[in-house]
Amino acid sequence: MRETLAGLERGLAERGHALADVELVLLTHQHHDHIGLAEHVRQASGATIAAIGTLADFLDDLDHSLDMDDRYALATMVQGGVDAEVAQSVRDLSRAFRRFSRSARVERRLADGERVAAGGRTLTVLTRSGHSPTDTVFHDEAAGLLVGGDHLLERISSNPLAQWPVGTPDPDRAARDPGRRRPLVDYLDSMRRTAELDVALVLPGHGDPFEDHRGLVERRERMHRRRARKILRALEEPTTAAGLAARLWRQVPVTEAYLALSEALAHLDLLESEGLVRRWEDEPVLYERVGASP
Repeated sequence: MRETLAGLERGLAERGHALADVELVLLTHQHHDHIGLAEHVRQASGATIAAIGTLADFLDDLDHSLDMDDRYALATMVQGGVDAEVAQSVRDLSRAFRRFSRSARVERRLADGERVAAGGRTLTVLTRSGHSPTDTVFHDEAAGLLVGGDHLLERISSNPLAQWPVGTPDPDRAARDPGRRRPLVDYLDSMRRTAELDVALVLPGHGDPFEDHRGLVERRERMHRRRARKILRALEEPTTAAGLAARLWRQVPVTEAYLALSEALAHLDLLESEGLVRRWEDEPVLYERVGASP
């Protein structure tokens, strides 16, 4: 944490600023690398932290929220057919990452479509669920600028993660609900809505600024369609999501086991939404292809 804070201070200094100059912190989503220093910055500068309501709720008692997220992940892994030892290792890894974040006091709760004045700009708040349940982008319509967080990244594709829907009181039941959140279905819809915006330049959460956001959205959609077809071809007999992930991505390290499961589940959700696969509500859940081989 000290190293990242020092890095932030160096970056600000290179631009002629200091932490004390920060007046407003806008949060894009709930992941550690995007919220970890928020409370440090607020305390050092007196800045206001602003985030959408669900993210504000998540950060209000971060330990509780992460406990709920871990419970959701564990139930998802059990449902998905992940080996019990691997599931426990993933949960232990998640707990180890908590040292990179702390609860934050969000003093301004934002809503979709709201406008925020910041740094001489007027930004429109746009919710874009997919990579996480709380993904948010900020659009400067006058300048054609989009603060994109992890919603759109040029060099890598953001994983549509299976995560606890903030506010649901029982994460175990939420993970087992047939009507649960479907990250990739949400993500594709979110990206299509972003493609409709007039944007000249995207400022992503990772990597350099880039242009042609519509071209990127088209490439991402083609990629997910290709992956869904690959998963459909691999579904030769009723199989768990974990079984499919192991077949498609061999030698997945434990540190990436939940990412691989999320990826398989997300594409199975997409195929199910299109009537190409069906799921059997056992434990673990089994998926099977509908109709002839693609």
